[in-house]
Amino acid sequence: MVDLSVRIGGLALANPVMPASGTFGPELAQVFDLDALGALVTKSVTPDPREGNALPRLCETEAGVLNSIGIPGKGLDHFIAHAMPEWRRFRPPLVVSLSAPTAAAFAEAAARLSATPGIAAIEANISCPNLEEDGRAFAMEPAGAAAATRAIRAATRLPLWVKLSPNTGDIAAVARAAEAEGADALVVANTILGLAIDIEAARPKLGAGMGGFSGPAFKPIALRLVWQAAQAVRVPVIGVGGIATAEDAVEFMMAGAAAVQVGTASFVSPTAMPGVIEGLRAFCARRGIARVSELTGMALPRALPKAAE
Repeated sequence: MVDLSVRIGGLALANPVMPASGTFGPELAQVFDLDALGALVTKSVTPDPREGNALPRLCETEAGVLNSIGIPGKGLDHFIAHAMPEWRRFRPPLVVSLSAPTAAAFAEAAARLSATPGIAAIEANISCPNLEEDGRAFAMEPAGAAAATRAIRAATRLPLWVKLSPNTGDIAAVARAAEAEGADALVVANTILGLAIDIEAARPKLGAGMGGFSGPAFKPIALRLVWQAAQAVRVPVIGVGGIATAEDAVEFMMAGAAAVQVGTASFVSPTAMPGVIEGLRAFCARRGIARVSELTGMALPRALPKAAE
């Protein structure tokens, strides 16, 4: 028997597999048993209603997907009143992804979520634009990441997962800044900026121009980011980016991830996550590994410190 359970800070998960924000919803319960997942992660919720970006919002590339969705939604009030009753039907811990334009707005929304029954943790999507810094994402620099994390941490006692951006020159410094301000875990990482051109129309294929790139071609970059972040902090790292199979998940865990999120692969195969779970079980059984948590950090250089002093 293989023990698939993991801990993300104070939160116990039956297994290390969960969806990436924005790629999953309760409707997948028609395809597989959502209670089989380690955790459930909502699409990003914003304090106020948003229309989202101009169409088209999605285009497929040779080895991945570009998206520029723009986080459309009906806002926090609607989420609490109408979406939460649906999410409460399921057993796994519910992680609510939160996006906001300022540190103060993050804090106010986090406080409201804290008063909402059924939420196990908040995933702060600090990859979103910071209106107080001319639209630069909070996670681009340590100071922005620290400011957002500090504000949210002061507003909630819920476990706080901070989702970082690959669009930074120093993921380790940003990771340390979020950890120092109270992050209980780090989600590494969001999509990386990309562009596709319609050569017949001589314009970008996405209505907003650039978009976030995800999928198989992004995996080596995301894996490198996890590798760097895991060696920079003591809090758990959750790996995301190009994970489609159990072998992908094993790589991320060996690179330092305590758990993984599956995103684009679920668009290709809605049962990708259950397949990853069973594949992890089979891999550990074949290798004689009693607990899947033993995989975490297995490939990290032993000469390097696990955390910055």
